[in-house]
Amino acid sequence: MAERKQKTGGREFAETLIIALVLAFLIRTFVFESFQVQGYSMLPTLHNNDRVLVNKLAFDIGKPKTGEIVVFQSPVNPKQDWIKRVIATPGETVSIKNSVVYINGKKYPEPFLKYRHVAKYYPPVKVPPGHIFVLGDNRPISYDSRYFGMLAESRIRGQAFLIWWPLNRLRWLS
Repeated sequence: MAERKQKTGGREFAETLIIALVLAFLIRTFVFESFQVQGYSMLPTLHNNDRVLVNKLAFDIGKPKTGEIVVFQSPVNPKQDWIKRVIATPGETVSIKNSVVYINGKKYPEPFLKYRHVAKYYPPVKVPPGHIFVLGDNRPISYDSRYFGMLAESRIRGQAFLIWWPLNRLRWLS
């Protein structure tokens, strides 16, 4: 019967550490990533310097849905990532009348809004295939699809699903 060599404590620790680092790298690269919110365009939902977890596989499996919060490559500065809420998806018609968003002619409920009064009018526009319409929750100061147009789905990095820092704001995002 062959004898098993026992691993030394140091070697076992090193192997465990290497495996943990490789797994962390793979998960961060392909599955989840932390994103720091910069700015106030998503108030009151997200605050400046909040940290959120982003599911990078969410849209490899499915498509963005109205109401989801997404992180995407800025259409203005490709070196930056921005965070906004999906308001309309391909094939839907979006418009704004008297600061109220309409999707396909129906009022879109936005209980998350605190700062609504700005975009009095945005003409009805149909979202083309492969694009989405995004808005910040803090409409008076948000630079979003009202200004840069429809966002190509190919720019989306992932779906924000959890505020994890600061701990007193820890919660799931809807």
